[in-house]
Amino acid sequence: MSVVGHDEWLEARKKLLAKEKEFTRARDELTKQRQGLPWETVEKEYVFEGPNGKQTLADLFDGRSQLLVYHFMFGPDWEQGCPICSFWADNFEPAVQHLKHRDVTMIAISRAPFSKIAAYKERMGWSFNWVSSFGSDFNFDYDVSFDPEAPEAVHNYRLTAPPADGEHAGFSVFCKDDERILHTYSTYSRGLDLVNTTYNYLDHVPKGRDEDGRGPFWVRRHDEY
Repeated sequence: MSVVGHDEWLEARKKLLAKEKEFTRARDELTKQRQGLPWETVEKEYVFEGPNGKQTLADLFDGRSQLLVYHFMFGPDWEQGCPICSFWADNFEPAVQHLKHRDVTMIAISRAPFSKIAAYKERMGWSFNWVSSFGSDFNFDYDVSFDPEAPEAVHNYRLTAPPADGEHAGFSVFCKDDERILHTYSTYSRGLDLVNTTYNYLDHVPKGRDEDGRGPFWVRRHDEY
């Protein structure tokens, strides 16, 4: 850290601004490329359970043409949701209402039975829609649930060892075109950073995330701090 006068600070800030603008233009171009990816047809019929009972993937769109799915880590035998996914979920609430007015439905999906999801959701005070994929292949097909005993697994588009608890987080996007449902995008790991507004705020303060390469070791569920 160095402390300088205003004129020297302003000069340094302008130099950084030039780099920020370059990054913004590169990010805009990357966004266009993301939106321009080819789509794939969803061939399977998935069934979920939520507050409205049994629902298909098409039902989850709730009358809109675009669906954002957060793959929330909450295994069938867990008693509560992942604290890191809960950190992400704390950022969903403000976005959901705005997304609805841009033809987008946002939802969380986990393998835990819906009764566990409903209890945890009430504890956390969340109102966004969250359903269970228990008994379906959905989480496995989108590379967020695994057999812990398997020798290897595909996650984040590469072969890796399966997680010991059988679950990873992720974010997937679907589009409904007439009678077809299409998968347009999925991301994992650091690809999830953009949907965590708290991290984006922390990236603007001097200490940043202050994680020292260890990841979000400091995160607790918001009722456990």
